[in-house]
Amino acid sequence: MKQLYREKEEFLKYLDSIRGYSPLTLRSYHDAVDEMIVCAEIAQQEGELSINLMPLRLKIAHLKAKTIALKLSAIRSFIKYLRDNGKRIELRGDESIKIPKTLPKPITHEQITHTLQHAEPQAALAITLLYTMGLRISELSHLRLSDVSEGWSRIYGKGSKERDVPMIESIRLMVQEYQRINPSVEYIFESKGEKLSENSLRYTIIKAFAKVGLKVTPHQLRHTYATELLNNGARIADVSELLGHASMATTQIYTKLGNALKMEHYLQSHPLCQTHEDSK
Repeated sequence: MKQLYREKEEFLKYLDSIRGYSPLTLRSYHDAVDEMIVCAEIAQQEGELSINLMPLRLKIAHLKAKTIALKLSAIRSFIKYLRDNGKRIELRGDESIKIPKTLPKPITHEQITHTLQHAEPQAALAITLLYTMGLRISELSHLRLSDVSEGWSRIYGKGSKERDVPMIESIRLMVQEYQRINPSVEYIFESKGEKLSENSLRYTIIKAFAKVGLKVTPHQLRHTYATELLNNGARIADVSELLGHASMATTQIYTKLGNALKMEHYLQSHPLCQTHEDSK
């Protein structure tokens, strides 16, 4: 046990001086390894250390899944450090746990149109393209003038995958008008001949929503795009393809969101539900 405490201190020095971890992260690693030393079943046999984390898992089972996952990750990092330094260790009970996915938070069409009424031209075009095409901010930044054609736009997504996304005529004309006032060479969004970065576009979009009192990220516009399509009858396979998802399972989360909204509207609208709420 004493040896493990000494090795823990060396591990923390390594994380501090070599990896540059923050004091807060170092504290969380310190606490996780201490809990392992105190609670886990630890035995040494024939030069190999055997560590069973199940007693620790039982002790911390009441914590949130994300907290447990972080503790296990810190412990696995410590064990890897020891193994890299020549220790023979068998670790059991460190299986990852599934962290529940949080539902995306779309915003309303009315909030978007209200923001567009007060946005500068660059922000207005960026917001419109994200909302009507479901783009990632990286895809928006890399959108070239040559990618835009009548009715469609070629998008280069994750892993250099290409997809064609509809671009309605009014949006194409909006791009042309923006280019008339802000001409660029290659990309739709440029400054002094250079492509605008993702961070620049992200800041422009967030600032436009903040101007009307809303806290909205570019990715929420992508969520809103998907949610609006599915809630209005689009096939999930088509939406998955338009979003550039590698698997349709990723798109399924939007159907869960739709069910959550339907339940909320049901509870607010059905007279028996309202009577039940009033009686509480």
